[in-house]
Amino acid sequence: MKFGKMVLAVCMGLAMLGQAEAKEWKHITIATEGAFPPWNSTKPDGSLEGYEIDLYKDLCKRMNVECTMVTQAWDGIIPALTAGKFDAIMAGMSATAKREKIISFSESYGTTGQTFAVARGSDLEKMPHFGEVFSLESELPQAEKAVEDIKPFLKGKIIGVQTASIASVFLDKYLKDTAEIREYKSTEQHDLDLLAGRVDVIMASMGYLSTAAAKEGNSDMVVAGPRFQRGILGRGSSVGLRKEDTDLRDMFNKAIAEAKADGTIKKLSDKWFGFDVTPH
Repeated sequence: MKFGKMVLAVCMGLAMLGQAEAKEWKHITIATEGAFPPWNSTKPDGSLEGYEIDLYKDLCKRMNVECTMVTQAWDGIIPALTAGKFDAIMAGMSATAKREKIISFSESYGTTGQTFAVARGSDLEKMPHFGEVFSLESELPQAEKAVEDIKPFLKGKIIGVQTASIASVFLDKYLKDTAEIREYKSTEQHDLDLLAGRVDVIMASMGYLSTAAAKEGNSDMVVAGPRFQRGILGRGSSVGLRKEDTDLRDMFNKAIAEAKADGTIKKLSDKWFGFDVTPH
């Protein structure tokens, strides 16, 4: 009997401790890359702008919390989150099964798919399926057929891609035996090498590439080939969070759902991308 009472007391003590340690979120620090327009970018004066910059302010207002956004290099952004340097990631990061082994994600707040960009006048402009979108989930046979259709154009070419990105996962799975894959710390670096002729083609999100091609000085960059989404490319850009912060994930999910429902996400995506990136 005494043992049973002791067990009960311990259990109650642990429950009270858990309640005492439950965090009340009054301030959230969010990390972004600051080099992935139009999702996020750094202006000459050092301030941030972009779709996610506008969106985080809206979401934090809905959650009634004070938020600070900081920049973090892409290749160390997940380790820095798990180390406690900040509370969340909003950096055009797609929620994938591989990343979910380490961190958790909110519901998606945007998806544009992954595609290619080449130099204007290149034979690669003629890659088939331009403008077509293939799901690696619901249309896997058609998507893989599209990959086979572009392989003859990419054979022996050099493809630039940002390291640790979902585009790099795609290239490793489907095109590493067809072309040379060259990885870069930032998308801006592979843009420069494409325009300088050091790589033949680059792969990144449609939202990023369409914006990059429209930038002053990038008129020789054009989007080409098919666009892929879902499956190994994840379910779309989402807030990255530590697994244990389930309450914070729930807060973001509620705010994102509200922003979808009242058209805020559509309004912001039209502003920054020129088309609706609302996930469905």
